[in-house]
Amino acid sequence: MTSPPVTREFRALLDVAVDAVIIIDHRGIIEAFNRAAERMFGYTMAEAIGTSVNRLMPEPHRSEHDRHIRRYLDSGVPHIIGIGRDVEACRRDGSSFPVNLAVGHIPDSDPPRFVGFLHDLTSRREAAEEQQRMQQRMASVSRLATMGEMAAAIGHEINQPLAAISNYAMACERLLEAEGTELAEVQAALRQISGQALRAAEIIRRVRNLVRAHEPRRAPADVNKLIEDLSVLIRSDARLSSVELVLDFAGNLPQIELDSIQIQQVLLNLIHNAIEALATASAGARQVIVRSRRLAAGEIEIRVIDSGPGVDPAIAGRIFDPFCTTKEQGTGLGLAISKSIVEAHRGRLEYHPNAPRGACFVITLPNAMESTP
Repeated sequence: MTSPPVTREFRALLDVAVDAVIIIDHRGIIEAFNRAAERMFGYTMAEAIGTSVNRLMPEPHRSEHDRHIRRYLDSGVPHIIGIGRDVEACRRDGSSFPVNLAVGHIPDSDPPRFVGFLHDLTSRREAAEEQQRMQQRMASVSRLATMGEMAAAIGHEINQPLAAISNYAMACERLLEAEGTELAEVQAALRQISGQALRAAEIIRRVRNLVRAHEPRRAPADVNKLIEDLSVLIRSDARLSSVELVLDFAGNLPQIELDSIQIQQVLLNLIHNAIEALATASAGARQVIVRSRRLAAGEIEIRVIDSGPGVDPAIAGRIFDPFCTTKEQGTGLGLAISKSIVEAHRGRLEYHPNAPRGACFVITLPNAMESTP
């Protein structure tokens, strides 16, 4: 039984379609190829009809296509039939591009015939990539702004080892001028100088890691260590504001897949905000608690809790909206960017009032590595 000819009316219907429409037989041979398909793939209708549809696919999909058709014909179980999905297609020039593909079985066709509808997703992918680049630039600006706000604390932290180096250097000078000085005393002072120089270099390294532009890169990481690595900068910021920083870590947390710099940016923003909120508190304990724990579902939760005045209920519902801020010099982007970073990790960032007073921000991150075979 041969397939029915494509009538002029049907050809006209195919050619006015915005998306590519391709009809194939049970062997994967193209029977119909509309004008949108010509524009999308670069083949003319005459060049496409009678050839295998797998020429429109990059590897490994090209090699797998015939197997998919045979499996459907043998089992009758649809794996892609009737289901829209995003796949890669291949133009005549060999370049790949993303499409949304929906495949249907033409009823009462014997042998079976199939129709495919393809929508080009190139512009959508480009827009998503541009949005990602914009978010990365905004995140970099936000990191710089936060570090700028913490400049006094960072300067104080670096000044401590520099002052120690100066003191030990003067001590070495006095020891060398004194009679009967033991060589071991000078060596001990020099070791102190070396240690303090390494301490200053480590502080600068951590600051540079936070502010430098970087390509997003996810790798297994220890959440507790991420927070601990920030503690040098955070504790100095807290001390200048007379705030006690308490790190309360759950033990034996599994490593999770994340971008360490991005998550550190979120934590730095939340903790710095908490310290700033406490700077205006008039009474009571001035404390920020950073707590980690593992939830029953396997997720990792990080809470940043302060005992300050809390978030004004009037703006609590839109606190993560861009440009929503109560700071006179604030951009209103810190929390919005933090939320987008956490959600990009398939996590959640939420705000809850703290009892009896203060604010509590909760980061929940999935432990995707648990499901890895």
